[in-house]
Amino acid sequence: MCGVCGCGQADSALGEHHHHDHDRPHGHDHGHDHAHPHDHDHHDHQARIVHVERDILEKNDRFAAANRRLFAATRTLALNLVSSPGAGKTALLVRTLNELRGKQPLAVIEGDQQTTLDADRIRATGVPALQINTGKMCHLDAGMISDALGQVPVPARGVLFVENVGNLVCPAGFDLGEAAKVVLVSVTEGEDKPLKYPDMFHASRLVLITKVDLLPHLDFDVQVLEENARRVNPGAQVLRVSTRTGEGLDAWYAWIETHRCEVEAS
Repeated sequence: MCGVCGCGQADSALGEHHHHDHDRPHGHDHGHDHAHPHDHDHHDHQARIVHVERDILEKNDRFAAANRRLFAATRTLALNLVSSPGAGKTALLVRTLNELRGKQPLAVIEGDQQTTLDADRIRATGVPALQINTGKMCHLDAGMISDALGQVPVPARGVLFVENVGNLVCPAGFDLGEAAKVVLVSVTEGEDKPLKYPDMFHASRLVLITKVDLLPHLDFDVQVLEENARRVNPGAQVLRVSTRTGEGLDAWYAWIETHRCEVEAS
C-alpha cells in the first residue's frame, strides 16, 4: 500500500508483493538463536516503498509545475474541488456552471473511479468536460491533468474546475498545478471532519459548508464546524452554501471572480 495516500499506486509501481513463506517442517526448533534474514528483507522492502513514494511525488510535482506554467500563460484560474463522497460537489458545480456560463470561458475535468455519470451531468450544461476514470486510484494526479489538458480546451482568462475523486485523504498530497483547493463538507457529515482530516483542510484556501438548507432538520452545530475548520487552517475562508436554495452562492461566485481577476492580472 502506498504510504503517500493509502491507494495501491506504490505497489503497482513496485510490481511486486511482500510474501512470507510459512511452510516449515513441524519439528523445526525455533528455540536456538539464529540470524533472521526475513527482517533484513522486510527493511529492504520498506526502503524500496519509500523510494517509490518519493519518486511518485517528485514526478507528480514536475507535471504540476508544467500545468501551473500553462495556467499562468493562459491566465486560467484552476480550482481543485475536493470532498468526501456525497458532499455535493457535482450539484454545486452544475449550478455554478449554469450561472457563470456565458460570462467567462469555463471547462471541467471530472475525476471518478468508475462511470461517466458526473461528466454527463456537466456536459448537459453546455460546458466542455472531460471524464477521467482512475480505476483503483483514489485521487487525480498532475500527470492525469496534463494528459486531459490536451483533450479539453483550456479556458484562457476563465476558470477550469477539477472535480477530484470523492476522498478527503489522498487528494491532499497531490498538487495538480491548481491555484487553490476548495474543500466541500456537508452538514450531514459531522462537525469534526476538519479535525479528522486536517491535511485536506489545511491545504484548502476555501471551505464550503454545503446543504445548509437541511440544518433545520438536523442535530448539527454549524458554528462548531466553522471553528474546527479555522482551528486547522486559520487562513481559510469559510462559506455556507445551498445548491437547492441558492444561499451563499453569490459569495461563492464573488470568491471565484476575485481569484480569477488576480490570475488575469498576474
